[in-house]
Amino acid sequence: MEMKERKDMDPQFQWDLSTLYENDEAWEKEFNGIAPLVEKTAAFQGKLKDAKTIREFLDTSMELERHLDNLLTYASLRQSEDTRDAKAQELWAKGMGLAVEAQSRTSFADPEILALPEETLRQIVDAPETEPYHFILQQLLDQKPHILSAEAEQLLAGFGEVLTAPKEIANALQDADLTFDSVKDSEGRVHDLSQANYILLQQSTDRTLRENAFHSFYKGFSSHNNTFAQTYSSIVKSWAAQAKARHYDSSLAMCLAEEHIPAAVYDGLVDSVRRHMPDMYRYVALRKKILGVDELHYYDVYAPLTSGDEHVYSYEDAQKLVLEATATLGSTYTGTVKEAFQSRWIDVYPNLGKRGGAFSSGTYDSNPFILTSFTGDYDSVSTIAHEMGHSMHTWFTKTHQPFQYGDYTLFVAEVASTVNENLLVEDLLKKTSDPEERLFLLNQYLEGFKGTVFRQTMFAEFERDAHAMAEQGEALTPQALNSLYKKLIEDYFGPGLVVDDEVQYEWSRIPHFYRPFYVYKYATSYSAAVALSGKILSEGKPAVKKYLEFLSMGSSQYPLDELAHAGVDMATPAPIDAALDKFGRILDEAEKCVEELK
Repeated sequence: MEMKERKDMDPQFQWDLSTLYENDEAWEKEFNGIAPLVEKTAAFQGKLKDAKTIREFLDTSMELERHLDNLLTYASLRQSEDTRDAKAQELWAKGMGLAVEAQSRTSFADPEILALPEETLRQIVDAPETEPYHFILQQLLDQKPHILSAEAEQLLAGFGEVLTAPKEIANALQDADLTFDSVKDSEGRVHDLSQANYILLQQSTDRTLRENAFHSFYKGFSSHNNTFAQTYSSIVKSWAAQAKARHYDSSLAMCLAEEHIPAAVYDGLVDSVRRHMPDMYRYVALRKKILGVDELHYYDVYAPLTSGDEHVYSYEDAQKLVLEATATLGSTYTGTVKEAFQSRWIDVYPNLGKRGGAFSSGTYDSNPFILTSFTGDYDSVSTIAHEMGHSMHTWFTKTHQPFQYGDYTLFVAEVASTVNENLLVEDLLKKTSDPEERLFLLNQYLEGFKGTVFRQTMFAEFERDAHAMAEQGEALTPQALNSLYKKLIEDYFGPGLVVDDEVQYEWSRIPHFYRPFYVYKYATSYSAAVALSGKILSEGKPAVKKYLEFLSMGSSQYPLDELAHAGVDMATPAPIDAALDKFGRILDEAEKCVEELK
């Protein structure tokens, strides 16, 4: 299907951003009028000595943050509509400049508050005047050993854009400058190859096309191996420097402290997954058997296993399936999902220049927004369910929490989305006894585990080891990074996979590595979601009640406490082990389906 320009698309399938700003001119008006609020917030410098003044400052700074969030989110959404749009790029640049300036002007607050005597601080944390901010102030108090002087904090804030430069350089190299040779399929037809369509080509049933695309794609990355290694090394070193400046033992410790996560959770995830490697090796063997190949290569790991992959769904089908799958969550939940479908919260179809992938966004003052590029396959349906989970988490949070707690932490961010994915698969499995159809659905489950638990944990190991190498004075050369990554591929996929030489370059195309120590949260969230979706389906209303309460907590508690309220203790390895045990059971059933289809 040939993609159109955005202006030629049906607007009923495009999101309506007017719930945020009526148009770009309304955005400009708010942008131009925000300077007095920045000045009002900055004027508190030197005055944060008592509970009453600190309460006034927090009220003012939250008002400023709310306006900035609206400005930046709108600019980001406009950019996502068409990344070539010069006006959208201008809005984003202006918004980011304002945000950096505001952060620099207000960075005095934390060190100024924390410079107060310990006894005074504890009285302020518990004072009636600061009651709406008690948890925020307690979190600040927890950071006391790691907050620098006001001058140092202002200096660090001013380096905000510079410290993110390696990520922007890597993005520009991948998205704009890196090109790939076109490739041929088994019938000699020529296919263009790009970042956007690489995985689609890897999911082709044509093995010749998959192999040629694989070699061409990583030929492109290998030719820039030195540049990617230097860029990644820069981000690792910048985080190590920040951790050292803030008196953390490591950049990993600094990142975990943000959400009050013990190091044992990170290390326990890796240990649990490694204990379950034999099941991953079984899945590799099953994939090889179904595909009927003598050797399973890395370009075979995304190949479709059944004809069920050829199912085509309309967008209306997707809406119906998502509503049916989430019906168990109650009328408030499904009623809001219907509103999302009817009130243009979703930007549905691809258009020229549209940002790839999918996401959920929005602010406290708007409805959530979802971006997808719906193509009609099962993955498109699952993506709607996934992003709707994020949006419903956002909706429940902002409906039940004040602005200061109106968002959720990254540690729990993927829970609601994955619960919806699992509910969708389970609902479809209930509706069919056909072994081929069941194998297709079971494989969706297995692929979820492979991609989110095993693969993201492998990424987590790569990050942990790469940062540790740098912090121990080792150079992150191309050879060192390539060798580290290739060894992890061998460990995680086992002897049943032929590890082609090009695999060693894959690390350089993973954007999450430029946001250190985030990827492990996908694996922990997925494991928590397996537990929660199981409880919802087996226990019914009591589990649903706790789950909806969890969705409503925002950032009002530490993430491990929120998950414990929902019924999952992520401070122990039990949920990870239980999720991986389920992976083994799903694999058992998939193997049975294969035998039935012989």
